Amino acid sequence: MSRTVATALVTMALAALAPATATAAPPPDTCRDPEGPRGVVTQLPWAQQLLDLKRTWPHSTGAGVTVAVVDSGVDADHPQLQGKVLPGRDFFHGRDLPGNFDCVSHGTAVASIIAAKAQQGVGFRGVAPDATILPVRITDRELSDDGQPVPVDPNAIAAGIRYAADQGAKVINLSLSGYGDYAPIGDAVAYAQQRDALLVAAVGNRADLGPAPSFPASYDNVLGVGSIDIAGARAQGSQVGPYVDLVAPGEDVVAASRVAGHHYWKGTSFAAPFVAGVAALVRAAWPDLTAAQVADRILATTDPARGGRASLEYGAGIVDPYRAVTEELTDAKPLAAPPLSPEPPDRAAIADAAWWDSMSTGAKVTAGLVALAILVAAILAAALPRAHRRRWAASRKPLPPRVFGQQETPDQVFLFTRS
Repeated sequence: MSRTVATALVTMALAALAPATATAAPPPDTCRDPEGPRGVVTQLPWAQQLLDLKRTWPHSTGAGVTVAVVDSGVDADHPQLQGKVLPGRDFFHGRDLPGNFDCVSHGTAVASIIAAKAQQGVGFRGVAPDATILPVRITDRELSDDGQPVPVDPNAIAAGIRYAADQGAKVINLSLSGYGDYAPIGDAVAYAQQRDALLVAAVGNRADLGPAPSFPASYDNVLGVGSIDIAGARAQGSQVGPYVDLVAPGEDVVAASRVAGHHYWKGTSFAAPFVAGVAALVRAAWPDLTAAQVADRILATTDPARGGRASLEYGAGIVDPYRAVTEELTDAKPLAAPPLSPEPPDRAAIADAAWWDSMSTGAKVTAGLVALAILVAAILAAALPRAHRRRWAASRKPLPPRVFGQQETPDQVFLFTRS
């Protein structure tokens, strides 16, 4: 298959605000018109605040886990990636070149979201800062001169996936998507999965075209990642379909650019590495889990998203690093409640209690009547002689003058008094 024909088959899911290239030292004749470095972003980004990574790092930092970034290469000279990037390999030029250089910053941004280490005065940091990056280079541009995504050779993608698996990568990040199911890529995905690699793929940024397939996200056991914004809503371009397994920040997220800077990026390309980084955290914390079990753990511990559980827009929900690393999961069924065996009621005891209760009530009534009779007798004993002397004439106390608006009280209405 010629490159001219093959490159039209698969399209990178690249959605950066603008190309971000710099002046690192790639091999001669490998970069076309690289741009200069960008500035440094010092603030703590919203995505890192949302995921609350500092709470997770005491439990896992991804140490000992290699994550392959099948992309545009990775700038190994970036201050937050120095010492963390393996040589890798370049499958784009088809000659014996490493993958640890980048002409367009796309792969560098992806790698930094996964594993960028701390830098003085910089809030941004990767999800799994102690993970190792294996750069696998399959393209040298993200956008053409007219701003359109540049096609990528599916054979290069397939070769890169196989290479990553052979190098022992336990997580493979694929920030790319295409509409076709092509045998070389599908076979390479199966090959990597047989070697216990967990593949994480962007679902694509063409939601404006309506329902559309997305590969490699649609392959079995590949985690397809959609993008959300700072409000937790699905990003406008993030594709919708059954291949969306979960979502992660991907709208205006901070990540590295070539040389020493940072940039604000958007697209599912930059949501996928957040999940790949979480996979590295889980694989470091739970080394005995298979790739499929790691995927199950990540999906089982997501946080609720707007679409509810298992929606076509949000999948299982929003990735949660802390829960994925720390929660104890089990396949056991919920414990059943013990059978309820109440003792039969004691009918004799109930009857006795009712009798005593009725007797108590009767005694209270009787006592009340006796007391009332004594009170009436006392009143009559005192009143009859006085009434006899007065010859039963009632007296009335003159009412006080009534003030308009004044509320009357009982002692201002009627009083029986002596004359």
